[in-house]
Amino acid sequence: MLPIAELHVHIEGTLEPELLVRLATRNGARVPTLDVGELRAKYRFDSLRSFLDVYYANLEVLRIEADFYDLASAYLTRAAAAGVRRAEIFFDPQTHLANGVPLEALFGGLTAALADGARHHGISADLILCFLRDLGPDAADAVLRACLPFRDKFIGVGLDSAEVGYPPALFAEVYRRAAAEGLRLVAHAGEEGGPEYVREALDELHVERVDHGVRSVEDPELVARLCAERIPLTVCPLSNVALRVVSTLRDHMLPGMLDAGLLVTVNSDDPAYFGGYVDDNLAALRDAFGYDDARFAALARNSFDACFAPEADKRKWKAEVDGWLAPS
Repeated sequence: MLPIAELHVHIEGTLEPELLVRLATRNGARVPTLDVGELRAKYRFDSLRSFLDVYYANLEVLRIEADFYDLASAYLTRAAAAGVRRAEIFFDPQTHLANGVPLEALFGGLTAALADGARHHGISADLILCFLRDLGPDAADAVLRACLPFRDKFIGVGLDSAEVGYPPALFAEVYRRAAAEGLRLVAHAGEEGGPEYVREALDELHVERVDHGVRSVEDPELVARLCAERIPLTVCPLSNVALRVVSTLRDHMLPGMLDAGLLVTVNSDDPAYFGGYVDDNLAALRDAFGYDDARFAALARNSFDACFAPEADKRKWKAEVDGWLAPS
């Protein structure tokens, strides 16, 4: 299995229907149906908004620390089977706070699962706190302040949820606060929004990595800048098809991004909803574009170059990629 880092995955988006039913039963939470097949059938979307409506409704089953432990443990077990060595995992505390979940339960469950994932699967993993952009900058600032007592539990901040109408510049002040706390900075941009959202994320938020960023290709000057500055783009191919960013995978801009010299990584985004985990995304790319092992090895090296792990770990993992490509 190809060793790889997954840098764009929302832990809430790994809630498979089977686990959703189990948690709903455990907590007495109301869900439309307890039939796994019927739940999965609802995972057909025509836009980001239509996805988010289902996504947020499902998260009401997450109530206690054990729920977050089970959610993250299930993801890490599946990620290990996909070859993941490093995972930088988004989580949305605003959603859970609104559902009455205390931060102690959220952080307790997630961090315990990450510790067990390292012990049982050898996966290095950290958390990135995401702000829900449609709740606005004041709410983002409030949740960052609320989470600072748990500062040792997460390594960075991100920006997710509905993109259009909530440009990155709105969040410049909270990103300055996060930077002052020594947090790493990433943001979703250039998925729904155009290349101007990517440029704003760079100029106003000073992000180190852009999540999605696929619409950057519409602006040649921006592409040149991203290449020159070696800004990683965490691309999620099956997600882009599911949410109609592209009509089919064969229409995806990934080949052009790679040909342009962009530092692209492949990720799953919300794998329970979008048709697969990182290995499924790689398999789909092989089918769509005929990529060979050398291309996949280059994508894996990109993922380790783009991650926030110590340099010694990056070198170790890239050596594993070399071994996978040219076995002795």
